[in-house]
Order: sequence, then C-alpha cells, then structure tokens
Amino acid sequence: MELSPFIRGAGLGASLIVAIGAQNAFVLRQGLLRAHVPLVVGVCVAGDVLLIAAGVAGMGRLVESLPWLVVVTTWCGAAYVAWFGLTSLARALRPAHTGLEAAGGREAGAGPTLRTALALTFLNPHVYLDTVVLLGSVAAREGGRGAPLFGVGAAAASCAWFSSLGFGARYLAPLFARPLAWRLLDGAIGLVMLALAGSLLA
Repeated sequence: MELSPFIRGAGLGASLIVAIGAQNAFVLRQGLLRAHVPLVVGVCVAGDVLLIAAGVAGMGRLVESLPWLVVVTTWCGAAYVAWFGLTSLARALRPAHTGLEAAGGREAGAGPTLRTALALTFLNPHVYLDTVVLLGSVAAREGGRGAPLFGVGAAAASCAWFSSLGFGARYLAPLFARPLAWRLLDGAIGLVMLALAGSLLA
C-alpha cells in the first residue's frame, strides 16, 4: 500500500529534524529550565513552517542559484554556534550551586532568548539545505495536490517534535536537580556546538 504524501512528508521531515544539533540542544535546555518555552518552541516551529513552505513553493532552486548566500550564512552561523558552544563549556566548567534553581536564575531574559532562537534557526545553512532545498525538491516530485500535503506533513512533524522536546523536557527535571547533571549537559551541548561549527566551516 502506497503511503500518502502527508505521511511521506512527516517521515522525511522527522528524519531531518530529530537529530542532535544546536537548535534541539537549545530547546532542550530551555525546556529543562522552563524558561520562555512557548517563545522558543514557537520560533522553531514558525521558522520550519516558513522554510518548508518556501521549499514547496519552489524557492529551493533560488537558494541553489545564490552560492554566496550559502557562504555568508555558513560563516555567520559557524561564528554564532561556536560562541554558543564556548559559552556552554564555560558554564560546564564553572561549578553550579543549587542545580536547577541556580541554572534558572542565570537564564537570559525574553529578548536575548528570542535572538538566540532566531539565530540558531536562521543562521544554520543546514536548515536551508534540509527544508528549502531537500524537502522542496522531494515535494516537487509529488506533483499536484501531493506537494502541499507533503509540506503539511513535514510541518506537522516539526511542530510535534519541538513541542515534545520543549514542553516534555520538564519531566527530566528531577534528574537535573543536581549541579553535576547540568555541568554534563552544558558540556555535551558545548561540544556539539563546536563540532557543528567545525563541520560548517569544513
């Protein structure tokens, strides 16, 4: 039995989104802190929906025809992700005092959180290649009504994933009541960010 375009879009979208990366690590940390979670989840979902819609509408060919745009985005994204990674490693090396409460007290306000969420969403060239180019090219093969359904499926997968990651992270809060758990998480996030920055430049 052939799968519907919606299911195919959701499957491919999920396979691209559910991976350890800068954006997911940031959403997880905010969810654990219960800090500006609706804002962060909303930015991530809205960004994916916007880019997926652009890809389905045929913007992927435009992105491929502007190599300088990919280069500029790559350097900006690598710089920002590297800075975020070094900041996370600095938190890991600095002893925490009271675990979750101390981490929450050091969290940024809504403005800086919004800027970070936007940067991690739109300054990562992989996002454009995955959503606009790859999903857009696959959606184009669906043809007719299949392409919009494919895009809706991919957008639904994004919404489900980021909502689960952001709002579901609170259930891990007991584990992160200890300062050591936060130091390990921040250390892992820092290493992932620096590895991503290196891969972007490579």
